[in-house]
Amino acid sequence: MQPIRLVLFLAVASIAAAQSPAPTVWQMQDSGTTAGLRGIDSVNGTIAWASGTGGTVLKTTDGGAHWQKCAVPDADKDGATLDFRGVQAWDATTAIVMASGPGEMSRLYKTTDGCRTWTLLYANPDKDGFWDSISVADRDNLMILGDPVDGRFSVFDTADGGKSWHREQDRGLQSKKEEGGFAASNSSLLVNWADGIAAFGTGSPSGAQLFRECDPCSRDAMWIVLAMPSFPKGGAAGIFSLNYRDWRRWIAVGGDYTKPNESVGTAAWSGDSGRHWIASTTPPHGYRSAVQWSESLKLWITAGTNGSDISRDDGKTWQPLDNGNWNALSLPFVVGPNGRIARLNPAAIPKP
Repeated sequence: MQPIRLVLFLAVASIAAAQSPAPTVWQMQDSGTTAGLRGIDSVNGTIAWASGTGGTVLKTTDGGAHWQKCAVPDADKDGATLDFRGVQAWDATTAIVMASGPGEMSRLYKTTDGCRTWTLLYANPDKDGFWDSISVADRDNLMILGDPVDGRFSVFDTADGGKSWHREQDRGLQSKKEEGGFAASNSSLLVNWADGIAAFGTGSPSGAQLFRECDPCSRDAMWIVLAMPSFPKGGAAGIFSLNYRDWRRWIAVGGDYTKPNESVGTAAWSGDSGRHWIASTTPPHGYRSAVQWSESLKLWITAGTNGSDISRDDGKTWQPLDNGNWNALSLPFVVGPNGRIARLNPAAIPKP
């Protein structure tokens, strides 16, 4: 009888294992809000900040087990109408949030007391402008990318923590008709602060482009422009996010956000610091708005409104990871609409 019992036991165990749910790649957390979230910055995996619509700023100091709702910047005025598309933090007490909106509705606020109070750091001086992305090197050096004003992309930088700002006037920043950047995830601007070189991606009805600070430069322009024909054309299409593993290996992702399930033209890679680009032979399975390299996992992760994907070969091919609805990444966290925040579960990532 013992062999029969053993066989029955193994059969029942096999059925139970087959019926038990597979581990979730992104483990959902309680954000305590229904705001649309597009800003996320993980300081160290334990401390992280998130931001979004309705003047929303959130903070966790325990890896996402609890998310604290911060004071709304300029709450006594129009703070509750602001859409914070970007957040950058140094620790649990100091952070900057960037609002994206028409004209002076694009603003920077800073907190140094753990988000109990906020100070207005800078407001968009262009009534026809719109900020897309911010990059922060340290407490003194910041750079902002904005949509074109008078036919030229708006790039502002500061070297004194925001006390004074410099607008780049370089002729290489000239834009095409109806060209713009994207504020989907605060990652359309990429800056290598160590080498002093920046880049950003765009989109337009006539096609996507990549603007890259040159090294070396000509007398005429500090920025060079590369056509990116592998990405789709359109007012809602182009490059939405740039990132790098090291300054040699870059990834660009995007697509058309009105066609979330279209996979063609959603990713490209560069092996020479963004000078030449090749479309992914197996692209992500839909439009993507954020991408990041994980040094600990030795893979890329990209996310968008129909899910996420991974690449182990520096963007040449991608493998579907999930089918969630996401906007922005700062590993191990991902955020999306309706207050969605999740933390990556590395044990659930498919093995090579």
